[in-house]
Amino acid sequence: MTDKRALPKLLIVEDDAGLQRQLRWAYDGYEIFTASTREEAIALLRAEEPPVVTLDLGLPPDPDGTAEGFATLDAILKLRPDTKVIVASGHGARESMLRAIEMGAWDFYQKPIDIDALGLIVARAFHVHALEAENRRLAERAQADAVLGGMITSAPEMLKVTRTIERVAGADVSVMLLGASGTGKELLARGLHDTSRRKGAFVAINCAAIPETLLESELFGHEKGAFTGAVKTTEGKIEMAQGGTLFLDEIGDVPLPLQVKLLRFLQERVIERIGGRKAIPVDVRVVCATHQDIDAMVADGRFREDLYYRLAEIVVRIPSLAERPGDAGLVARHFLHKYADAMKTGVRSFAPDALAAIDAWSWPGNIRELENRVKRAVIMADGKLVTAADLDLEAQGETGPVNLKAAREMADRKAIRHALARAEGNISGTARLLGISRPTLYDLMKAYDLQP
Repeated sequence: MTDKRALPKLLIVEDDAGLQRQLRWAYDGYEIFTASTREEAIALLRAEEPPVVTLDLGLPPDPDGTAEGFATLDAILKLRPDTKVIVASGHGARESMLRAIEMGAWDFYQKPIDIDALGLIVARAFHVHALEAENRRLAERAQADAVLGGMITSAPEMLKVTRTIERVAGADVSVMLLGASGTGKELLARGLHDTSRRKGAFVAINCAAIPETLLESELFGHEKGAFTGAVKTTEGKIEMAQGGTLFLDEIGDVPLPLQVKLLRFLQERVIERIGGRKAIPVDVRVVCATHQDIDAMVADGRFREDLYYRLAEIVVRIPSLAERPGDAGLVARHFLHKYADAMKTGVRSFAPDALAAIDAWSWPGNIRELENRVKRAVIMADGKLVTAADLDLEAQGETGPVNLKAAREMADRKAIRHALARAEGNISGTARLLGISRPTLYDLMKAYDLQP
């Protein structure tokens, strides 16, 4: 007995019950779903996500016309732009077919139906859909490889950051990463290390997570008997990073007395373990990060100015997720697939209201908040689609520039980025979502320096 779950899904939208049975019998190599109305078709499209749909344009309540059929075609392509829709009509066939193709239908056939000819069209549609899906996967993988450290982004603001880090990776200079919590500072630091010529380890330490009394020992190590409980000689993080990179996260939380010892290490490139007298030379690149206003801390005397200049030979400011239009949807899809696969759930994608909510939310917790919400939503979702309610989000109002030209340009950029994210980088799907032609979309992307 054939396992229906392993068969390609085909949705037949046809109001003639006899023809439904005939088509179901003809396509025993597919898992068949049938719908007689627009509402039934959209419900099945949401629930089953069939790659291919055959659509009779003559649907009730207008079986002798094509208005309802075209409305169904429009709804299908808005919801799932990559779906291959094959339309059929006996009503003014040529005009209807041309209009359907212009709207985004993949192919057409005329009634009365030739089962063999339609079978070839359907098989070809499945083949092309599979090729396009594979191309998208390869493109996503290539993009992940091309962007520093596997950073998932399509925003020019973030791509500029990654290119800056790539340029300084080969130079043996200290780098300071400034950005809000959850913006990916450690991921960028790892990418910097991986891109550099250093062969040693990448060693990270969160200076805010370790009590002040233990932080010096964690960084510099200690000799046996240096203090109560020091039962053996232990290397510190600085020594462990020999020949590699030391990442000091939340450097702003280092107390002033320890800042003096860090400064000496950076100046002389030697350390002494606690309780030791031997100077140990180290070859370590230092990358540090903080979410605090480090300039204000220097001005207030809470952070040594001379240490700041040693650590901040290159300063890179990382934009928040709210400053990276289109990235929230892109990253959310990554986390959804990651956790759906890990948890073996049936969740496949986001519902339209969820995508709208993701686009509208300000993400004060940045990537970390987004990951937590998506992970929870994958667990809580009842069906195959994550909703805005699953994410515990509501759409928020936005403000924009007063200048009309600037407002239009901002709206165009945002709409294109969001459409690219929803269509997963597919240009045809993006153009359909925006209601414009492919050449027009290419012209706009060139004008606004946007990449798919």
